[in-house]
Amino acid sequence: MIRSRLPIKHIIQKAGQIRHQSSSPLQGDAGSKATHLHHKMTTFLAVTTPLYFLAPSDSLPPMADSVIGLALAVNVSAHSWVGMNYVVTDYVPKVSKAMTGPARILTAGLSALTLAGLGKIATNGKGGLKGAVGGLWKKKEE
Repeated sequence: MIRSRLPIKHIIQKAGQIRHQSSSPLQGDAGSKATHLHHKMTTFLAVTTPLYFLAPSDSLPPMADSVIGLALAVNVSAHSWVGMNYVVTDYVPKVSKAMTGPARILTAGLSALTLAGLGKIATNGKGGLKGAVGGLWKKKEE
């Protein structure tokens, strides 16, 4: 049996420190503040999304609908960015450590694209996010 020179407690502590060191602004998962913010976004999305989509369409003025839709768009985009950074941190180095940087750039780009798309839908005058999602189940009028 091969024994490690470092005690297991020290190895686990070092692994935790690696996750929380930030060397790039693209590391959305670095630090305890990022984790705390990610959990706050999860709670916001879990509470707000069903309330928004289950509320009657006429219950909100158009401006409030746009503001809530935009808040959801920002939170979905940021939540996916941080979450995908956790995936990059955990799995990409197993394939290639050199791919970690490009994977983070791809994640940031996809999140920015998501924000742009959802933001445009949320602020259009055709029902916003609720109208777009509801339109998936409506039959086309001929």
